[in-house]
Amino acid sequence: MMYHIVKYSGQFGFIKPWTAVRDSETFSQQFLTPSIVEGIEKKLFPELLQEQGIKKIRRHRLNYQGIDIQQEKTWAKGGISLYRDKGIWKSNLGILNRGVMLNPVLFLAFETGEDAQKAVKQSICLCRNEDLLFPEYVEQISGTDFDEIEGFELHFTDDTTGFKVGYNRFDNASEMYGELKVYGLPVRQ
Repeated sequence: MMYHIVKYSGQFGFIKPWTAVRDSETFSQQFLTPSIVEGIEKKLFPELLQEQGIKKIRRHRLNYQGIDIQQEKTWAKGGISLYRDKGIWKSNLGILNRGVMLNPVLFLAFETGEDAQKAVKQSICLCRNEDLLFPEYVEQISGTDFDEIEGFELHFTDDTTGFKVGYNRFDNASEMYGELKVYGLPVRQ
């Protein structure tokens, strides 16, 4: 099988694990879940917004240079509140430490050159809209050559062969499963 791949890169990337709710320290997940891939696909191909499932992205591969700890200011779910405690004014402000991927690179594989050409004209983000990845090029390669690209790839499975990776926001919060494959050295020098 031949793929038309688009290479995307950026300075930062954060994929919040589904198990992280209000953890004070959270490291970026290193793989894309089915709903993340579907969300990226719907951004690239808005004509698919009303359709369910992944239609055009056949495979993906993610690698990065390292993890950087960044602090993020957060507020409670209800918003800002000020209160007085023993004569001192306090708020519900919190500081979280996030382990963010440095210089992530994402390869998306498409079956058709037309889909790849449409994708290469657009930026994407992994999860947070401030972590933009920009397209670099389109290249046609074989499936065997795609397997030589270093990085993480989650092969989507069911509960009999994979581990739980979250709940699918595009499919009534159904459980998602996958088998994580590591190709080469996914953390670049």
